[in-house]
Amino acid sequence: MSYNSPFTGNVIQPTDVSYSRIVLTTDLQLTWPINGSLTDDSAARIMEVSTASTANELWMPPANQASVGQDALIRNVGGVTLTVKDYAGLNTIVTVAAGQAQYIYITANATTAGTWGIIAFGIGSSGADAATLAGYGLLAIGQTLNQSQPVTTFSSNYTAVAADRSNTYVWTGGAGTITMTLASTLADNWFMFLRNSGTGALTVACSGGNTINGSATIVLQPGDSCIIVCSGTTFYTVGLGKSTQFAFTQLSKAVTTGTYTLTANEASNVIQKYTGALSGNVTIIVPSTVQVYYIINATTGAYTVTISTGSGATAVLTAGSQATLVCDSVNLFNANTILAGSSTISLNSGSVGSPSLNFSAETTTGVYRAASGEFDIAILGVNLFALTASGLNINGTGNFTGGISGGTFV
Repeated sequence: MSYNSPFTGNVIQPTDVSYSRIVLTTDLQLTWPINGSLTDDSAARIMEVSTASTANELWMPPANQASVGQDALIRNVGGVTLTVKDYAGLNTIVTVAAGQAQYIYITANATTAGTWGIIAFGIGSSGADAATLAGYGLLAIGQTLNQSQPVTTFSSNYTAVAADRSNTYVWTGGAGTITMTLASTLADNWFMFLRNSGTGALTVACSGGNTINGSATIVLQPGDSCIIVCSGTTFYTVGLGKSTQFAFTQLSKAVTTGTYTLTANEASNVIQKYTGALSGNVTIIVPSTVQVYYIINATTGAYTVTISTGSGATAVLTAGSQATLVCDSVNLFNANTILAGSSTISLNSGSVGSPSLNFSAETTTGVYRAASGEFDIAILGVNLFALTASGLNINGTGNFTGGISGGTFV
């Protein structure tokens, strides 16, 4: 192909070939439309190419004979996929599906093969390439982007990563843990779906001091499910579904003295057991919600454990005692005030400093059992009454306003 100047009649190098229609019946090596080209196989800026066989390829001219930025728009108007390669068919630049268009351009021209950039133009002249646009949580179906929640079952401990965005994970093992990557890494608006279809509790654990629903961990019982969302700094659950068939979980918390405020995850345990050797009275602050608690005070020492919402009535438990408490979101009441249908009540032995039957306002005053076959009464932590099989022992002076009748006094 040659080009003549209308002024001199001499052959000149062309500035461009705008359009070319190519039908491939074999591999075709293109050339640049430069001075001295003897063929019509020039690379045009826009090329519509068709072929009946995927074996027929289109090869671009030498990259080192053109400037970086030299480009071509290739549209496949045939019925099979078209492969476009660099000079002499050494490497594939791009494959163009039937009906689609791809824009290519030279980014480096040190060699004949060169380096090529690619921009997907999609289908026809105006359709978007959905497959190129689809990211996590999206699925390309034809020219459209669609929601996608692929399901993965797992039975071994796993760490959720950025690529799990919009994925559904179903636990199928016994007890296990799924760990969240740092919230700052996953970033705001990351989310995943999680279900426990296993036979044991699934713990969702955070990393690096992050929390989920305000706690370092949450537990999904068998049958529970939720959506976990990330704010970029913390995690939350949405629609934490609770199975109608579940086992109670127990909080076992070691305490020593002072006030302990339960996290939302800790307070979700209906059964709560407190342990440790007390060096002072302990107060447990539970959330201001309607709830029933089964409290076990397994601590030791002459101190008490008080359950409170921070206001209203409280419940005081001495060492070795248990209580069923009802919270109305402000007050805590002992559910065992009246034992319907009961004929006997059994108490722990207690001690002089912590009577087993005492008063919430004065827990060192009450009834206890100091030894076998003995009934004792403590007043402010001092034994003032002891009744045994051999008689009654009163510790201290007595004031009998009605007098005393019978017996011998020693």
